[in-house]
Amino acid sequence: MIYLDNAATTYPKPVSVLHTAEKALYDYGANPGRAGHRLSLETSKQVFNAREKCAEFFGGETENTVFTLNCTHAINFALKGVCQAVGHCHVITSDLEHNSVIRPLHALYKQKRINYSIADSGESDGELIASLERLIRRDTTVIVITAGCNVNGRVTPLAEIAKLCRKHNICLIADCAQAAGVIPLSLSDGINIICAPGHKGLYGPMGTGVLVTDGKYPLSTLIEGGTGSASGDINQPDFLPDSFESGTINTPGAIALGRGVEFVNSKGVDRIYSHEMSLCELFIKRCEKLDSIKIYRCMNTKSLPVVSFTAGDESSSVTADMLSQNGFYLRGGLHCNFLAHKKQGTLETGTVRLAPSVFNTRTDIIRLTDLLYRKYGNN
Repeated sequence: MIYLDNAATTYPKPVSVLHTAEKALYDYGANPGRAGHRLSLETSKQVFNAREKCAEFFGGETENTVFTLNCTHAINFALKGVCQAVGHCHVITSDLEHNSVIRPLHALYKQKRINYSIADSGESDGELIASLERLIRRDTTVIVITAGCNVNGRVTPLAEIAKLCRKHNICLIADCAQAAGVIPLSLSDGINIICAPGHKGLYGPMGTGVLVTDGKYPLSTLIEGGTGSASGDINQPDFLPDSFESGTINTPGAIALGRGVEFVNSKGVDRIYSHEMSLCELFIKRCEKLDSIKIYRCMNTKSLPVVSFTAGDESSSVTADMLSQNGFYLRGGLHCNFLAHKKQGTLETGTVRLAPSVFNTRTDIIRLTDLLYRKYGNN
């Protein structure tokens, strides 16, 4: 098996993450923050340590770092939290967005709680910035945008978008599902709220994610309940992270996620990016000899280590199934992102997505392209 579907979730996980998750189940089995006995206190300490690592990784404060179930969960908390706090407002997004962004936006629109506009990303950073600026209105409260597209790998200029947001007093929410752990991301870039999964580029378990806010924009809660704090008050606590962590969190997952962040730091984000991009570039170079293989990528912007391609007129699901039968695990389809596929003209066929991780090698890519030569070669 050669696993190249790391944009969906990284696999395998580092041994240190696996051991930490197991140790958490054995040694930190009490409910954190729910009791004063030794085991509960020790579990709380481990969760705090993991929270501290995640906060530091994204340039945030520990108390403003919330554990979530995944990036989608974090985006819903952030987007709906800000919009509910300010009342009816206008939101801007882009045509690169995952359904994790566009679906909650559209749901809020159908509930008559917001209006939203979709910016044309164009073919360059300048075109994207200009499109965003043209759509700004007096009631624009939020720009929510991907840090990097999960279909074509395009990286958005978050620092420049942040300048635009500061100029107009707009909250910037970044969907960092594909970018966290692969490119540097920090609140110091001017982002107000970072939403990230734990199970992708941070190499944590599935069922983990984080929301990191700079605290500038108040967030209304979507879920209320027991937090282990202020238990004598009928009102939901109004302080983070407690106000957004009702019920017992995924404690083993959170602790193991902290170890995943340690793993990424030990490798270095820049080194991880360089390694994964070299594998993508090798794939693209070797596929240049195959007329039937079409690569979908924006050539004028920075890219994440993600490559989408099609094989002739073949449906991406057919291509992906053939690869799977030969031991190569890639994802075919629309990747939960009909906007990006519509923009690049692949809404009917979808694409096959190559997404390497730190554990993949040049040999993996050579073996994959050798198979493509055999199946789709010109001779």
